[in-house]
Amino acid sequence: MSETGKGVNAGKLASNVQKRITRAQEKMMQKLGKADETKDTVFEEGVANFNKQMAEGTKLQRDLRAYLAAIKTMHECSKHLQECLAEMYEPDWFGKEEVDSIAEDTDLLWGDLHEKLVDTALISMDTYMAQFPEIKARIAKRDRKLVDFDSARHHFASIQKSKKKDEVKTAKPLTLMEKAAPSWAQGIISAHQIAQTNLTRCQAEEELARAQKVFEEINSDLQDELPSLWDSRVGFYVTTFQSIAGLEEKFHREIGKLNQNLCNTLTKMEEQQEIKKADKTTGKSGAAANHNATVESDSTKSASKFDSPKVGSLLDMDVDAVHVVNASVAPQADTTATTKPNADASVTNGSSDAELPSGFLYKVKALHDYGATDSDELELKAGEVVFVMPFNNPDEQDDGWLLGVKESHWLQKKDFTAKGVFPENFTQRL
Repeated sequence: MSETGKGVNAGKLASNVQKRITRAQEKMMQKLGKADETKDTVFEEGVANFNKQMAEGTKLQRDLRAYLAAIKTMHECSKHLQECLAEMYEPDWFGKEEVDSIAEDTDLLWGDLHEKLVDTALISMDTYMAQFPEIKARIAKRDRKLVDFDSARHHFASIQKSKKKDEVKTAKPLTLMEKAAPSWAQGIISAHQIAQTNLTRCQAEEELARAQKVFEEINSDLQDELPSLWDSRVGFYVTTFQSIAGLEEKFHREIGKLNQNLCNTLTKMEEQQEIKKADKTTGKSGAAANHNATVESDSTKSASKFDSPKVGSLLDMDVDAVHVVNASVAPQADTTATTKPNADASVTNGSSDAELPSGFLYKVKALHDYGATDSDELELKAGEVVFVMPFNNPDEQDDGWLLGVKESHWLQKKDFTAKGVFPENFTQRL
């Protein structure tokens, strides 16, 4: 660095130090009440509003950042929770693909909420708060320039006061030294004193004008900006919180739909598991019922074979022997005629076993209405009784489904044309 540069920097540093000293002295004099201070009540009110607005904005900015951090944390927690459900959800359970799709959509919704909050709220908040530091610095500069203006004003006033004292001194009799000086020298001395006083006064006046101009320029700008900034806070708050509320409302509406879909899927999955569980239990009961029906059928066949007499041709019968037999049992003929109908197997005694026609396994009663969706299905109304029959081919039977004929149809038609399949969990075994 050249010597000239060093000199300029040194001079500037000395000037800044002198300004700080002068300002400190002025502030001290003002606090002690020995110097008046320029006051502007309207501007001071504007500065108080500015400080309040900046404090509110700083708090809002901090809380908004904390809110976004919490949204991000919730996003991560929701993602982990959905991944846990997807891992536990077995592939053969109902709605596996739906559950995976819901997890993906939930993750997208959380990410979209965070991104839009940053774009519409946080970036606007940062832009809004960026103007405060610059204005705060200008307010501080305005305060310094006000002190400089007061100091220059007081200095000029003191010069003016000194000039009056010098004029009084000039009117006084000459001192012995002044008398001893030649007459031409006395005039030079007086002129020098007057010139020195005028120079100092002019310098003070120029300094006062310069300080006043700088202060008024920055003061005028702030007088316009501070009220405008204070009024802008209302619109900013409305826009910010409307954006947040709108994004949250849309997010919760969409996430609510996904949660409802998840609940419905889980409910259906649970129902399917219950049906499978019931099918396993019904399968065991059906096997036992088929075994009992087979045993009963075999017993009936054996009994029929044993009880039914062999009837041959009438030509093979010994007529004489018949007459002999009839004669010997004649007194008992009425009794035989009376008890003979009991041997007929088509007459029932009213018991539940006798009411079930042959060829059927058991009876069930419909607990709920069931609408047939295929031609081979049996439509049911709550309260109807159905005779359950075995499948011709056991491999054709689906889990949880039975084959049967309505009791009302069987009693009228006595045929199997109206048979059909129906869900077992819609009925109750009688």
